[in-house]
Amino acid sequence: MSIAVVSLLALILALVLSMGSRINVGLIALALAWLIGVYLADLPVGTVLSGFPTSLFLTLAGVTLLFGIADTNGTLETLAHHAMALIRGNPLAMPVLFFFIACLLSAAGPGAISSTALIIPVAMSVGSRLQLPPLLVSLMVANGANAGNLSPISTVGIIANSRMDIAGISDEAFKVFFANFIAHLLVAGAAYLVFYLKYRQPASSLHLDITAAAPMDKPQKMTTVVIAAWIAAVIFLELHVGLSAFAAACILLICRTADESKVIARMPWPVMLMVGGVATLIALLDETGGMELFTNLLSALSTSDSIYGVIAFITGAISAYSSTSGVVMPAFLPTIPSLVENLGGGDPLAIALSINVGSSLVDVSPISTIGAICLATISDPERSRKVFIQLMAWGLGMTLVGGVFCQLFARLIAGL
Repeated sequence: MSIAVVSLLALILALVLSMGSRINVGLIALALAWLIGVYLADLPVGTVLSGFPTSLFLTLAGVTLLFGIADTNGTLETLAHHAMALIRGNPLAMPVLFFFIACLLSAAGPGAISSTALIIPVAMSVGSRLQLPPLLVSLMVANGANAGNLSPISTVGIIANSRMDIAGISDEAFKVFFANFIAHLLVAGAAYLVFYLKYRQPASSLHLDITAAAPMDKPQKMTTVVIAAWIAAVIFLELHVGLSAFAAACILLICRTADESKVIARMPWPVMLMVGGVATLIALLDETGGMELFTNLLSALSTSDSIYGVIAFITGAISAYSSTSGVVMPAFLPTIPSLVENLGGGDPLAIALSINVGSSLVDVSPISTIGAICLATISDPERSRKVFIQLMAWGLGMTLVGGVFCQLFARLIAGL
């Protein structure tokens, strides 16, 4: 058995374990990369280690550190409460507000998982008092958070764009964000439309007075100003996202706006380790020829015309049981150049958008982190069981929706 086949089997094993095991797939990927690279491929340890995405790891660490401060000192929660107070408990407007608050928070940097965890407890509580279906609340928050998840300064957006850079697809951050935003806006809009048609009459008689949010304290005001300045500097001065985030975080920590130990403890180390480990194994595949075999396998499943829908469906099916940012994006985005070559055509950017959108739309599944967070806020066992089934059906259905959306619109958005 050739070393290329062995390395490809190692990737497939990592993908399978990521879908059916609680073990961090990054740990498995690092161990496999070392064993196969050093002892089977006879590569120097330094060559194997060079595949670890140091720049990406530092960028993720900087961004999550900065927003960990805002989370720890209550800044994000206070901003969310202020936004809730804007509509004074209008039941028909509330689901829309859930979507856009989650979207804005996610796009600003924390990403979908953190934003969902922050918003969904408040949203579910308010939704219960307004007699909103828990499924609708879950879908609006989860899809809103995912809609902002691929902004250039969010953690998952950084992962997607960095992996696309490796594939030679650069400076397309806006299209990456736009395609993902539109897809999630459409599916959330469909969920809201069903709710509106079914519940608009009884809902119109309900109203909830939301108590005004407490004013920000000094650390929260300082955190808001520093993060706003950091975002502006990244956009207009083109500062390095990760290193500038470290600088902004240092300013806030020096000013004692949060407890450093608590902030560091809340950083998503498992996700960063997952991304780093899988990326290292992917680099080994590229070194040993396993990546070529992987792309040959993918290209056998489609044509240059159907690849957009097919790749969206495949990545969606895997992502429903695995990690979108930690496994699917690092594994599939680097394959794009070889995939286009094997197919004899295809738009590389459109394929990248299809991978991003297809793998993200299914994240409302209750066996994904975002869906599980939503489900955990429902205390009634009977209702929780019902919503579990509904979210599972919705998440699996999104594999087909993502495939159709990408087949119809990926090339259109790529050509904008």
